[in-house]
Amino acid sequence: MSAGGTRADPDGDGRRRRPQLDAGARRDRDRPPSAAAVIHSRIRGEIVSLARKPGEPLSEKEITEVYGVSRTPVREAILRLANEGLVDIFPQSGTFVARIPQRALPEAIVIRMALEEKAARLAAERATRSQVMGLQAIVEQLREAAAAGNREGFHQADEHFHAAIAEMAGYPGIWSLVQQVKVQVDRYRRLTLPQEGRMLRVIEEHQAIVDAIAARDPDRAAAFVSAHLGALIASLDDIRDVNPDYFSGAEDAD
Repeated sequence: MSAGGTRADPDGDGRRRRPQLDAGARRDRDRPPSAAAVIHSRIRGEIVSLARKPGEPLSEKEITEVYGVSRTPVREAILRLANEGLVDIFPQSGTFVARIPQRALPEAIVIRMALEEKAARLAAERATRSQVMGLQAIVEQLREAAAAGNREGFHQADEHFHAAIAEMAGYPGIWSLVQQVKVQVDRYRRLTLPQEGRMLRVIEEHQAIVDAIAARDPDRAAAFVSAHLGALIASLDDIRDVNPDYFSGAEDAD
């Protein structure tokens, strides 16, 4: 580096250089995901979406045959899922999709409420007209999914709705934090959708949030988000009673 140079301008000629990735970093960036990563992602999606039911056995042999791989990446993927609380490994009995830990749900929902109430307040203060229109469009997607009985589409639109509020708030990382704490809540939420009138109530709750943000009313926006997410806690016992085999810790919660 010349005497007058800096890290950004090593030659001292006034021109900023773009930081260069070394060869190893470029290889890491361009390298396709490993077999273990692919298997982890797909099975994780199946567990969270309830395509694989709580308590259902997981067969290493079956997974190796489906993906055409050895058992090593399959075991690596399963261990990652176990560390996330999505799989239970019993050495003498086998590997199973973990049941939903009932006692952990209220805390996860409360954490989510705290983060998303703040996001709603900021969104009400900062949202542009076009952003509010985009949020309203997501509500219309929810209506369409509900009318078609498309629960998966409904869930995905719901995710987009909450992510959009964090974006409008100016802190998209809020949604990243929420995603870290709500994995088990997502499994539980999917059990609520078959309830009669549930999707229509969710749409009404989302519309109230949109209206408050559009009116630039931070207090109402936060209150509606709190009520919307708080309903998940209120419904917990009823959903557990309908699906008792899907939950763990239910006896201690009574």
